[in-house]
Amino acid sequence: MIRRVWRFVGDGKIVLASLLAGFILVGATDITPVEAANKGDVVKVRLGGTQSQTRLVIDLGSSVRGELLSRDTDYDKAVLGLSGVSVNDALSGQGQGLIRSWKLDTTAGMTRLRLDFNGDAKVAKRFLLPPSDGISTYRYVVDVVSVAPQNTTVKPQPIEKAVPPLAPARTELVAEQPRRTKKVIVIDAGHGGHDPGAKGANSWEKDVNLAAARALKTKLEATGRYKVIMTRDTDAYVDKVARVRIARSANADLFISLHSDSGPDANVRGASIYTLSDSGTERAAKNAMNRGDWSLAVQSPDKIVGRILVDLTQRATKNRSATFAELMLDNLDGTTPLLKSSHRQAGFVVLLAADVPAVLLEMGFITNAEDERLLNDSGQRGRMMGQVVKAIDQYFANDVRYASFAMMP
Repeated sequence: MIRRVWRFVGDGKIVLASLLAGFILVGATDITPVEAANKGDVVKVRLGGTQSQTRLVIDLGSSVRGELLSRDTDYDKAVLGLSGVSVNDALSGQGQGLIRSWKLDTTAGMTRLRLDFNGDAKVAKRFLLPPSDGISTYRYVVDVVSVAPQNTTVKPQPIEKAVPPLAPARTELVAEQPRRTKKVIVIDAGHGGHDPGAKGANSWEKDVNLAAARALKTKLEATGRYKVIMTRDTDAYVDKVARVRIARSANADLFISLHSDSGPDANVRGASIYTLSDSGTERAAKNAMNRGDWSLAVQSPDKIVGRILVDLTQRATKNRSATFAELMLDNLDGTTPLLKSSHRQAGFVVLLAADVPAVLLEMGFITNAEDERLLNDSGQRGRMMGQVVKAIDQYFANDVRYASFAMMP
């Protein structure tokens, strides 16, 4: 039999650049904001770009789930459904570049975004950015690209250095793309902002988690082998679903969520690691079967075939997550105390991505005096995160193609 290998195409560069910069920039043209007087959840709408690629950004007061409602072959317009937000009155404005005009209105509980295009164009990418780096709003980003007329050959135009190239949408399936030189690791510091997590005698969980996440980021970047994305790098609250979307939008190779455990018995101490449970697996499958930000790169019009593809991807992801969890426990043993049953399973939201290997590390009990002391000790924190880096190195040393899966004809 012939073994064919396909790769999921990701968009880590754009998302990473947006997260690190803390603002959206398209081309040399400044993004023009449009303020809304009676806007509901919408703070402002911004556009920028050229006749080859245009970006629209909606600043929102809350998280949103996007869904493309129009057909892929509608090159004159696009209609998106935005669940979770509303506008009091219809909002509209003039466009820029490929977007001739836009309109936002809420009907029957769903907000719709309509984009009318200048010439043939399509939505190439859409993703959500959470509040970060002093920015208090969520940002729903829509990238529009020009569509070449059929039966003609269009010579690619050079892109100015100031213009970040649009990454292929996750919905595309291509064969044997060149491997990235660096693996993408998403580090999630649990809790934050108005969600402080568990309380110890002298510290809050959100602060301990962030300190550990920063230490892990520093050690990973020092190797020169990894590109690191933080779901939060300040004391900010990030919605759990948004954390998963950050990992998927970046086409992450690994997702690590850092937490500090708690319990009513102050004598209980030790670290543990969670991977996705069977109940969580079913939730993840339902997410992956739906259109929108969580849909898989491989799609099929046949629901049965589609579910089989999801199950195959999900099974491989669960195996990779379990493998990494065991490597972490092997490396942490001897550096920090472990619970007796240290590898556990749960349906935590941050573990639900069907195509991103993910673990949740409970670094110790903040309600135990000795564990809390170690969690707040910079030297011990560095040793623990150093062992996590060793586990990551071993995980990728197996030379498994984590962003791929095999299909047998």
